[in-house]
Amino acid sequence: MKTKMKTRKLGNSELEVSAIGFGCMGLNYAYSNTLEKKESIALIRAAFEKGVTFFDTAELYGPYTNEELVGEALAPFRNQVVIATKFGIKLQDGKQVMDSSPANIRKSVESSLKRLKIETIDLYYQHRVDGNTPIEEVASTIKALIKEGKIKHWGLSEAGVKTIRRAHAAHPVTAVESEYSLWWRRPEEELIPTLEELGIGFVPFSPLGKGFLTGKISKEAKFEKGDFRSIVPRFTPENLEANQGLLDLLNRFAEQKNATPAQLALAWLLAQKPFIVPIPGTTKLHLLEENIGGANVLLSSNELHEIHSMLEKIKVSGERYPAELEARTGL
Repeated sequence: MKTKMKTRKLGNSELEVSAIGFGCMGLNYAYSNTLEKKESIALIRAAFEKGVTFFDTAELYGPYTNEELVGEALAPFRNQVVIATKFGIKLQDGKQVMDSSPANIRKSVESSLKRLKIETIDLYYQHRVDGNTPIEEVASTIKALIKEGKIKHWGLSEAGVKTIRRAHAAHPVTAVESEYSLWWRRPEEELIPTLEELGIGFVPFSPLGKGFLTGKISKEAKFEKGDFRSIVPRFTPENLEANQGLLDLLNRFAEQKNATPAQLALAWLLAQKPFIVPIPGTTKLHLLEENIGGANVLLSSNELHEIHSMLEKIKVSGERYPAELEARTGL
């Protein structure tokens, strides 16, 4: 029997989704513990049965194969789920190139629809801002695609607040996807206040700090070459050790709430704003179940205040991205 989860609306839009979504990228891309297609499909369907109705992918993931497995997995439940995918990064000579030109957006949307085996994309994000294409031009193309019935809503990923304002003025933005967690809180400075003001939903990716906030990554952890974390400064042995204080805090509060560190980290995100919908990813069924359980952990205003006070005393060590990748964000 299908389980129901609490739902949330993304900002002022009518797009209603499960309070916790599912980030599908890691099923076959960017991390070392990837799954075979059959296993990935089984896990996505298990997520749906357990109440998840919001699934996140991108044309780049795989590359170009993640959408296929998401489409196949969700085909039996298409009318009961919200599928988000992304455009704007293409592979050229093995390198990622930003391209949000109208021609490339149109090419991407047709390819994504085909891979996902759907007629309309529920939420279509610009994966990264393209400095060569004005955001107003992107919005104009999106507006036309909405009119044509190819997409329903649009969003931006890792965009800066100036771009978000310009995009929203050109055509209402439904959601912004960016990294946000207990160990990456920069969105609190400008991004979240801007989204609240404009009535835009916020979809945090890496809500568990790429696995760190689960407490299951030891300070001696080594990551394979194909694992994205092998190039992330925060995952060097020195920084893993230096950031143990944050885990100690998380463990302490999790014990008090009879929850796991991952569940507490997700509950904390959900408690920040009612328009926040985190999208943790996993390749393991028991961790999927654990993550979903985070939606049932409620934190009081006193508990949130206590956590905030403790966080202010903890300095997180290491950058979240290598410099060349960070340079592609916040534009």
